[in-house]
Amino acid sequence: MQRYSRTAIALHWLTSMLVLGLIAVGFYMTSQLASPSVFQLYMTHKSVGLTVLALMLVRVFWRLRVKPPSLPPMPAWQKIASQVSHVMLYALLLIMPLSGWLMNSATGTPMRYFSWFNVPQLIARSPEQLEIWKAVHGYTAILLCALIAIHLLAVIKHHWIDKDGLLYRMLPKGKNAP
Repeated sequence: MQRYSRTAIALHWLTSMLVLGLIAVGFYMTSQLASPSVFQLYMTHKSVGLTVLALMLVRVFWRLRVKPPSLPPMPAWQKIASQVSHVMLYALLLIMPLSGWLMNSATGTPMRYFSWFNVPQLIARSPEQLEIWKAVHGYTAILLCALIAIHLLAVIKHHWIDKDGLLYRMLPKGKNAP
């Protein structure tokens, strides 16, 4: 069975864990009243979001450079759905952190990456732009949640119904993986 490269597997799982954490923290922190601890949560959320952006740029480069393994036999519509959903996941995982960065820039508030260095502002302070990027960030979060759910359901279907080994292509090699 063909498998993804170790690099692709590591990037996939690292990005996945960070994104799931960001989504959970994002929904939590936006439901809280302003406080020093919530402010710190926002700062950490922004830094982790920029980390995801960097990881996604590496993933796109890697995906363009290293061909993924072939899909197992399946109907043509499933192959097309797989390709479309992967392109959409990559796009949303680039749009999400970029829109957050643009949203922060539009506030005019300086942003520091894990308190290590200042992150450049992408645009000038603008209340109008803030509202636009806030909406993009929010709608992208909803779309991303829906697409992640579809992705997980497809993996479950292939693993437990089709039993076609699709999941093993992306799992770290272990005693249960072929």
